Amino acid sequence: MHLPTPLIHGTLIKRYKRFLADVELDSGEVITAHCANPGGMIGLKEPGIDVWLSQSDNPKRKLKYSWELCQIGDAWIGINTSHPNAIVEEAILAGKIKELAGYQDLKREVKYGKNSRIDILLSDPDRGLCYVEVKNVHLKRDEDIPGLAEFPDAVTARGAKHLDEMTDMVAEGHRAVMFYLIQRTDCDRFTLSTDIDPHYGDRFKAARENGVEAIAYDCAIDTDTVTVRNALPIVGV
Repeated sequence: MHLPTPLIHGTLIKRYKRFLADVELDSGEVITAHCANPGGMIGLKEPGIDVWLSQSDNPKRKLKYSWELCQIGDAWIGINTSHPNAIVEEAILAGKIKELAGYQDLKREVKYGKNSRIDILLSDPDRGLCYVEVKNVHLKRDEDIPGLAEFPDAVTARGAKHLDEMTDMVAEGHRAVMFYLIQRTDCDRFTLSTDIDPHYGDRFKAARENGVEAIAYDCAIDTDTVTVRNALPIVGV
């Protein structure tokens, strides 16, 4: 997926009220950017980190800047949670996700379950329906295993609900796949952060036992594009 270009470099001053971030641009100007990320952003909101912003020309927008990426050492991290569905859709259509290949049709944001919308619905006359729920992953703590990506980075009742609804789809005879998109370039495996949200971990285990599949892929990231790269092993769950 191509990012809005050219991105603008700055230094994070603070992230606050979940969706706001004050950034000092290289010019010295201090601006407030929209942070399209409702999560805890553990390790990614410390003052002084390098951030990259897009700029909108839409006069109706209250905040013209959006926080897209941050850079920590050699690692690039995508923090904009409005992008993952498009990134995964592009990868499926390009045949990069072998687990999701071979379906005739793809639709986004289709109603299902209890007043929910599935991120991606794949369908095929021979293979039936495949419900794909996409989760953005950018947590990496390195406390026990270096290079370990984790989800979630905050308690997510909505995420637990999605696991239960995916289980219901399997019970109805359909295929259901949790897709964990790791928007980091410095991870080589994935797990669940059950210490942060034990309930999500419990619902994940129950969903897997009842036929819900789970896959994890990382991304190649630079200031121009974010694209799906490699399948990563899921460990410890």
